[in-house]
Amino acid sequence: MAQLTTRHDQFLTYLLSDPEQQASLELVPERGGIITRWQLQGRDLLYLDAERFANPELSVRGGIPILFPICGNLPDNTYTYRGQPYTLKQHGFGRDLPWQVVEQLPADRPSITLELSSNEQTRTRYPFEFRLRFRYQLVGNRLELHQECTNLSSEPLPVSFGFHPYFPVSDKSQLEFDIPATEYLDHRSLAGHFFAGTFDFSQTEIDVAFRELSRQTATVTDRAAKTRITLNYSPEFSTLVFWTVQGKDFYCLEPWTAGRNAINTGDRLLTIAPHSSLETSFSLTAEFLS
Repeated sequence: MAQLTTRHDQFLTYLLSDPEQQASLELVPERGGIITRWQLQGRDLLYLDAERFANPELSVRGGIPILFPICGNLPDNTYTYRGQPYTLKQHGFGRDLPWQVVEQLPADRPSITLELSSNEQTRTRYPFEFRLRFRYQLVGNRLELHQECTNLSSEPLPVSFGFHPYFPVSDKSQLEFDIPATEYLDHRSLAGHFFAGTFDFSQTEIDVAFRELSRQTATVTDRAAKTRITLNYSPEFSTLVFWTVQGKDFYCLEPWTAGRNAINTGDRLLTIAPHSSLETSFSLTAEFLS
């Protein structure tokens, strides 16, 4: 039977576990609703920089940060709506603000639901009324994340959202990729490149976007760790971003509904009609290889 407990270290942490499946999840609502740990059979499947996490002034490097209401950054951190300029920093404010727990461990599934709603703080940066609900659920060796974004405004809601999962890796040369795209855009040079299934890890940083996806699944196999992670995402997620930094033992493969600056360009920007909702989903499945 699934269990839900709490632990109060620096932040109040919720621990969701399914002992029968040897699966567990830790998340911190007040630190941007972030998942900080996912374990299966006693093995950690996410990377976390504990020092950055402990400092509320810094963005978290690790776990699964939430990207909302934009993904990536904007030129000068600025967008314009109805002639009025607004400021949003990289990836928006969803990963910085406290979320509220609204449902804990319903009888039919091992899950927990968090909510973020518009308030005075969000309206100065994003002049819309919204309610965002994320349900995190353990299903065997799979972690499911279900999203519902409701437009409480009387006008259309322009929005992008995504996830920024960090995966641990000791030897990046042992990673094998099955990404459903044949080319990518380099975020640093803005040049397009053919994707042959590998990356040049001698670079100081790799930050690329796959924008033409042929299916809603991608896989990374770590031959050294003998693990395989499969991402599945609903069709609203149009883009996969791969990011890693030399000398850091992590890589990120991030589903985004739209790319950088979409709130200005409109490219793949989602629009939710007044008093309507949009539901999306994303999941991670872990396999251990023999």
